[in-house]
Amino acid sequence: MGRKKKKSFMTPKASRRKARKRLSTTSGRVKKEFTYRGYTIAELTEMPLWPSEENPDAPSVITLLPSRARRSIARGLSLENEHFLERVRRSTGRSIRTHRRDMPILPEFVGKKIAIYNGLKFVEVEIAPEMIGHYLGEFGQTRHSVTHSGPGVGATRSSQNVALK
Repeated sequence: MGRKKKKSFMTPKASRRKARKRLSTTSGRVKKEFTYRGYTIAELTEMPLWPSEENPDAPSVITLLPSRARRSIARGLSLENEHFLERVRRSTGRSIRTHRRDMPILPEFVGKKIAIYNGLKFVEVEIAPEMIGHYLGEFGQTRHSVTHSGPGVGATRSSQNVALK
């Protein structure tokens, strides 16, 4: 005679844990598509920069940006920023070097590589969809933290008189 297998019932907590584990595997995970204020990147790139005169209620990129970026674009981009925007539109795979830290990131910049000058060197940044509405200068850090070594010979004026052994 064979042994009878004991039936085991799963508690609700254990079944939830098992379902979470199943979803955490790579096959169970689904990459969520990025949206900016309810619009996908494809919709944003198709959208006009300015609202049209015949349909002012239609969405445009300007109306979706945060107020600071919206105001700086509405007041008119500087000649240098206009030139930079044209360079970005013309660019192909290569990185674009710029000193224009005050340029708001627009949807048409997504996927491009931009080297932003931080006062010392060019910091290469690949523009991600999450960066839309921010300024280029936010991603080219101008300051870095300094880590000092411990005190020793030469650290102070009094240490010059200490014997070296």
